Amino acid sequence: MGKRSRRRERAPGAAAPLPDAPTADYPGADGSVLTLRCVLTPKTRTQYAEVLHGNTLSQEDAWHRAVEFLFERLAVRWTISGVATEGQKDLLLRLRAATADERAFVRGALREHCAEWFPDVEAP
Repeated sequence: MGKRSRRRERAPGAAAPLPDAPTADYPGADGSVLTLRCVLTPKTRTQYAEVLHGNTLSQEDAWHRAVEFLFERLAVRWTISGVATEGQKDLLLRLRAATADERAFVRGALREHCAEWFPDVEAP
């Protein structure tokens, strides 16, 4: 049996691996599905508030950056026309290349998700 195929034991006192965060799916009118994480850490909430209300950007730039910030932190998968996009970098690139309708769908899904899972977070 090779080293890679052996199951490794945790060292005594080592932290247990974190469980997968719960997710929620948001179907779009065109058959796309956006899967979002249902967990947002306190530090991420603070960073998001700074992005949304930061004084260094114009209001519109801050709003667009806030959408990207939330999407980057919450998106797990985005399936469009049967093609799934996963991974933080690929998802962000896909969002930046999205059509106006796709961006509107993402904003709507983020607003609905925040209202349900994070009522204390101001959605963009």
